[in-house]
Amino acid sequence: MLTAETKKAYLTILREELVPATGCTEPIALAYAAARLRDILEAWPERIRAEVSGNIIKNVKSVVVPNTGGLKGISAAIAAGVAAGEAEKILQVISTVPAERHGAIAAYCQDTPIEIICADTPRMLDICLTGWAGEHSAQVHIANSHSNIVREERDGEVLLDKPVTDSAEDSLTDKSVLNVADILEFADTAELEEAIPLLRRQIDCNTAIAQEGLQHDWGANIGSVLLAEYPGDIKTEAKAWAAAGSDARMSGCELPVVILSGSGNQGITASVPVVRYARFLGASQEKLYRALLVSNLVTIHQKSGIGRLSAYCGAVSAGVGAGAGIAYLLDGSYEAIAHTIVNAVAIISGTICDGAKPSCAAKIAASVDAGILGYAMYKNHQEFKSGDGIVTKGVDDTIANVGFLAQQGMRQTDQTILSIMTERCK
Repeated sequence: MLTAETKKAYLTILREELVPATGCTEPIALAYAAARLRDILEAWPERIRAEVSGNIIKNVKSVVVPNTGGLKGISAAIAAGVAAGEAEKILQVISTVPAERHGAIAAYCQDTPIEIICADTPRMLDICLTGWAGEHSAQVHIANSHSNIVREERDGEVLLDKPVTDSAEDSLTDKSVLNVADILEFADTAELEEAIPLLRRQIDCNTAIAQEGLQHDWGANIGSVLLAEYPGDIKTEAKAWAAAGSDARMSGCELPVVILSGSGNQGITASVPVVRYARFLGASQEKLYRALLVSNLVTIHQKSGIGRLSAYCGAVSAGVGAGAGIAYLLDGSYEAIAHTIVNAVAIISGTICDGAKPSCAAKIAASVDAGILGYAMYKNHQEFKSGDGIVTKGVDDTIANVGFLAQQGMRQTDQTILSIMTERCK
């Protein structure tokens, strides 16, 4: 039986991970840092040096920064933060920029020297902005998670200095308490009063952007393509709605998303398919909330071993989480959920992350499909067994193998992807 302390830790983890953000979180983290830089400097910087990790470069290069009039890239994200950001809104720092400010953002981006350096850092998420205005200078350093400011300076005086490690979980609740059996018990038994506001916001925000993605022309329109080619099927609907939300988000949609493990795409993928299935099945609102607890926590469990940014596509973890949430709606047993996770992981692990861009929507569709197929295999008495590739005995041990693959095995892959994106794709 779960202790009160463990239940409290699970709720704390959900509060930390289910937070709203407007726009892809890597450019938004840059905009947040830039807005703080401006506030500390008490002026718009006349020049800026941005020292960022390779995964920041990878995930900002091809995505539209919302509320900028369609601008892309690191300089655009920084310019948006300086010219129009409200730092107190954190990951919604540029959520309310009026259209008449777009010109100022574009002008600042074009006219201000912004030096971009790929930092030599062991951290996958690392942003250090230094700015100068007249005789004054300031610095803001974010590390490990998108809003985790670890250092601030003005004119060499240290204003903030937090201890920082090289762990992606730095400053966050210890996630070693997570395991599939306890996640299921928590979902079955938790008092929902404290979780409902988090889950309700996730449902409302992520469903809204998915609907926007289906109703209008965004990105590669993967959701619309799926519904046009394979209509009238709940499996297709689940994939299409999730993909549509990503397409809108990657292409600069200004609607907020409730992120998960630092990613809006993961937040959409872990929630929207479960919502669509619950509505199709006529499940109660309480059952939907409990299924979302499973999906979100299974996703977080996987990501805690992988890290927030990686060469391993985060949509895969969220698609597996969605499969677990759907299995909860359809069956609810530990056996069904554990087999769904293992089967889905075996199907799609190894999908690379080559940055935030429209093709994320297609990867999301494939990841949700793997989650659904993972449950279908279980229902038909089929499974991938220990020794089949990275699958080992026990669902949590298989999840641990995924973390090892992502953190250790794909390090060189990450460097190669970045090299291709920055050198060969010019």
